[in-house]
Amino acid sequence: MTEHKNNIRMTADEVTVFLEKIFPQVDMGGRVIVIEEIVPLGARIRMIYHERLLRPGGTISGPSMFMLADVGVYAALLGAIGPIPLAVTTSLNINFLRKPAANDMLARVRILKLGKRLAVAEAALYSDGEEAMVAQATATYSIPPETTEVV
Repeated sequence: MTEHKNNIRMTADEVTVFLEKIFPQVDMGGRVIVIEEIVPLGARIRMIYHERLLRPGGTISGPSMFMLADVGVYAALLGAIGPIPLAVTTSLNINFLRKPAANDMLARVRILKLGKRLAVAEAALYSDGEEAMVAQATATYSIPPETTEVV
C-alpha cells in the first residue's frame, strides 16, 4: 500500500486493479464501472451506459444505480483506508429523484464520517452531461480491524 499525497491511500488506478482482483464479476460481459478519480475522502465513478443496465421503458434500472452508489462508496473508502477487502456495506439507502437519461451515469461520492470501525458516505448520482441529480444514496460501511494480511 502506498501513502499518497493528501492522505489518499490508493489512487484511482490502484483501486481499479484491486477491484478487478477481488470482484472480477463486476466486469463480466465488459467493463461497466470506471473509477475516474479518488480525492481525499471522496471519489468520482462512471457507470458506462449499456443495454443490460436498462429497465422496461429504456431507462437505467434501480438496481444498476444501487450498484453504482455501492461501488462508488467502496472505491472512495478504499482510497481513504487502503486495500481492505473485507470492508462491507452494512446499510445503503437510495432515493430515486428523477428518471435518468439513457446515458453514462456518474457518482460523486464523499465520505461524511470515517471512524476506526464505521464509515458513512453519500453518493450523488447524475446522468452524464446533466446537472440535476437523479438519485441520492447514503451508505454505512463496516471496517474490519487492521491485520497484517496482504491481498
